[in-house]
Amino acid sequence: MYKQIYKYIKKYNNIVIARHIGVDPDAMASQIALRDSIKLTFPEKKVLAVGNGSTKFSYIGKLDKLEELENALLIVVDLPDKKRADSIEFENYDYVIKIDHHPFIEDFGGLELIDDKASSTAEIIMDMFLNTKLECNKEIAETLYYGLVSDSNRFLFNSCTEKTFRLVSQYLKLYDMDVEKLYRNLYLRPLSEVRLEGYISQNMIVTEHGVGYIKITNDLIEEFHVDSAAAGNLINNFNFIEGIYVWVTITEDIKSEVIRISIRSRGPIINKIAEKYNGGGHKMASGARVATFKEADKLIKDLDQNLEKYLKNNTEEDRYDD
Repeated sequence: MYKQIYKYIKKYNNIVIARHIGVDPDAMASQIALRDSIKLTFPEKKVLAVGNGSTKFSYIGKLDKLEELENALLIVVDLPDKKRADSIEFENYDYVIKIDHHPFIEDFGGLELIDDKASSTAEIIMDMFLNTKLECNKEIAETLYYGLVSDSNRFLFNSCTEKTFRLVSQYLKLYDMDVEKLYRNLYLRPLSEVRLEGYISQNMIVTEHGVGYIKITNDLIEEFHVDSAAAGNLINNFNFIEGIYVWVTITEDIKSEVIRISIRSRGPIINKIAEKYNGGGHKMASGARVATFKEADKLIKDLDQNLEKYLKNNTEEDRYDD
């Protein structure tokens, strides 16, 4: 499959690389690293990495403005279904390639490279660079490291396998990455976010069966002087709270006229519920978008009912082995 992708990249002079809405480090790092690798390998090609960015992730790199390109190849990374694509229309492209680590949802009609056992899309691209003539350098390698480390939460998840650590080891040897600098960029936070995290800890509501959730209104966003993505970005900081098996941030985004929901789990599968609410993702890490807090309440109820079934069907020991 890697060689097939390389052949299409070699064939097309115009290439656009897109990903899902609600940018995160894995998606952004994957598209930027792939763009920079293609441009390094084929300097004459026009290659754009597009989508709405975030100042929070400016250390990863700069995205491009979408242009209308004739006879263009579209490569979509970190995206399982078309409805969550950011800024692109699929019908405007001659051919589509998907590179993704989410469970399969929808065929895009072209090449489908899916490895839902991979820790991240960045991991897949790391492997692809080692198995094709696509070139890499230290800067590109560090960009991919951002994506892998972020999506695996610093190698905490079971999605990190022997292959994950082997790839990281190879890249460290080949490119002498400055890991300390990379972690500083990833985890240095403004005081306003730390204070928001404290607010979440103090005000998190826990349902009868152990779903912890917090509603972050626009008033709170203004009070803490953070952007609407801040609460969602903090979701992984609440992984290990005794008695909470599913935790959720529900954030009002006035600018986009949507309520963003980030969901994590330490046991019950959550992505099918997220799909009911204009979202999706991994079994234990998903997101959703709704129009009102009332819809968000329905999602919380669904999660709580799902958790109730999970607790009945799993022993205490099993709950922590998933």
